[in-house]
Amino acid sequence: MIRRESAGDIIFNFFNNSFFFIFTAVCVFPFYYLFINTISENGLVQKGLINFFPKGIHLSNYIKLAQVSDLTRAFGISVSRTIIGTFLTVLASGFVGYLMTKKEMWKRKFWYRFMIITMYFNAGIIPWYTNMQMLGLTNNYLAYIIPGIVGVFNVIMVKTYIESIPAELEESAAIDGASFLLIYRKIIGPLCKPILATIAVWAAVGNWNSFMDSLILMPAKPELYTLQHRLWIYLNTTSNLKSLMSTSTTSMSQALIDSLLNQKVINYTISMVTAIPILIVYPFMQRYFEKGIMLGAVKG
Repeated sequence: MIRRESAGDIIFNFFNNSFFFIFTAVCVFPFYYLFINTISENGLVQKGLINFFPKGIHLSNYIKLAQVSDLTRAFGISVSRTIIGTFLTVLASGFVGYLMTKKEMWKRKFWYRFMIITMYFNAGIIPWYTNMQMLGLTNNYLAYIIPGIVGVFNVIMVKTYIESIPAELEESAAIDGASFLLIYRKIIGPLCKPILATIAVWAAVGNWNSFMDSLILMPAKPELYTLQHRLWIYLNTTSNLKSLMSTSTTSMSQALIDSLLNQKVINYTISMVTAIPILIVYPFMQRYFEKGIMLGAVKG
């Protein structure tokens, strides 16, 4: 049976679709703007003449960026910490969340509440740095991995999700003699794919965009700087050059002008390279992400 739309429905749909189209365009345009500036003629980019369409298209900026050793190394550090950190976070969140649903666990309520308390109390950045220093995690790659393995909020999400799964599934497996580990691997784990995929997206974005741990914990190890840290360094370099140009009373040398130009283009290119991995991964995880958020929020 086909339902005819009223005039009010047509008007509402028009304005509703128009709003979301404009909202989507506003969200997408910054990434589009960055991209067209990285593939356009550098001289036009420097003058701010690239706004909507690329001009003098080339890919030399990306080729030159790949040849810069410190940026390539920083990219590798960010990729490796994202992959390893995300995998361990998902693994730990799944196991600990499942553990917190077991009544057989010794002092389960105490440990669960103890974990929740840590969400509301933070000693501050100086005690955090002192603690990391005493643990030997300064100037150490493991500082990117170990502190983020167990996230309390992730554990709560997994625990809530598992509690929404019918208990009869576990009971029938237990009657057949399956252990807790086997039940998790064969039954609970596969059913938890939506919430674990959601946590994977959060962990991947957090690890990829992480900046402060590299800045604070790696002062003597430039080879362990993340891509975000390197981007910040180049942004500071550009700002210093601009300040020098504005305060200088003499004419600028061509070498300095070229340096500023290169820095601006590099900043655009690095920003685009930084955003590309998340833009590629997110569409494949979106269906799990939405389902995991909804089902994980059913219980308190």
